[in-house]
Amino acid sequence: MLVKIIKKDEELINIEDLINHIKKSPYIDESGAIFTFEGIVRGKEAESKVEKLILSTPDHDKTENDLKIILEEVKEKYSIKEIAVVHYLGEFYTGDPLFLVAVAGAHRQETLEALKEIIERTKFDLKFQKDEFTNQGTNIIMSGG
Repeated sequence: MLVKIIKKDEELINIEDLINHIKKSPYIDESGAIFTFEGIVRGKEAESKVEKLILSTPDHDKTENDLKIILEEVKEKYSIKEIAVVHYLGEFYTGDPLFLVAVAGAHRQETLEALKEIIERTKFDLKFQKDEFTNQGTNIIMSGG
């Protein structure tokens, strides 16, 4: 399992890197599906234009550990073979990737369900803060926003 919460410029990892990591897993022979997700910065919110976004977490180590726990739980619940996740921190602009996930499983249905749960639990259960700078001011969005 690959789990990283890193600063945007610390290391460049893309979705293809996560897929390649999974395909090198000893469990790839037991897998019949790989699903991926790339969360990016949206440039519009309601009636405002997003100029930039700063994503942070108050305790990097705790957040990364909590993410690992979520992934272990999801892996067991859905009998997933392999998971690779990268969540970036730092300053971002429209279209920049923030959150990358790749999940491999034996069958498409449980693999897709596992991916959905990882996305939702990461958004709602982990302590991230988004400072969203728009043409109408700054919004601070805590976990779940």
